[in-house]
Amino acid sequence: MTFGFAPSAGSLHPASADAVSRLGRTLEPSEWAAAGIPLLRNPREVVSGLHARHHPEPATAVVAVLDAEERLTASASFARRPVPADGWEFRNALLAHLRRVVPHDLRRRTPVRTAVLLYCREGDERWTEEDGAWMWGLRDACTLHGLRCGAYITLTRSGWQVLGEGRGGRRPSTGSRPAGLAEAAAEAEPPPPRTGGGAADALRRAAAR
Repeated sequence: MTFGFAPSAGSLHPASADAVSRLGRTLEPSEWAAAGIPLLRNPREVVSGLHARHHPEPATAVVAVLDAEERLTASASFARRPVPADGWEFRNALLAHLRRVVPHDLRRRTPVRTAVLLYCREGDERWTEEDGAWMWGLRDACTLHGLRCGAYITLTRSGWQVLGEGRGGRRPSTGSRPAGLAEAAAEAEPPPPRTGGGAADALRRAAAR
């Protein structure tokens, strides 16, 4: 009778061990959905505004911080490095850009601001391991910066998709012309009634970078 044993971590080839470590820094869609990520009130408005402001191309990430009324506080965009998808690398990149554009909220008992991530990539709207690494990185970066972890949104040729929620739209997409901020606000669906200005108004005056 023959018994099989999985190789220990110490016996794995360095490249294989690294791949296993990267897989541990990935969130599956079910894990993301179970994490209690707050829903955006008007995702189209947020996506259209960030697309108009940053004009992302494939392999570009846009991280944005929203206040309690979903008004944009700050945002930053950066190109993804051509390395294997790793949640730890993504976490470090997101954290570095968050630190540049907004002070941390680590002294607060409860986060009042939320960070969302829009990632422009090739392919369709279906979840990939790269998406899982971005999810892991966003969640960890938010914890280290005292923010609430918000939505992860992909932007592809077919449109945009809020992963884990099933909400999306055809515009904007990677092939659509970047609209002006006023045009983006006009195209966005009107948000539910709430106090304060909407995210579209904030996009026009926020000191985002």
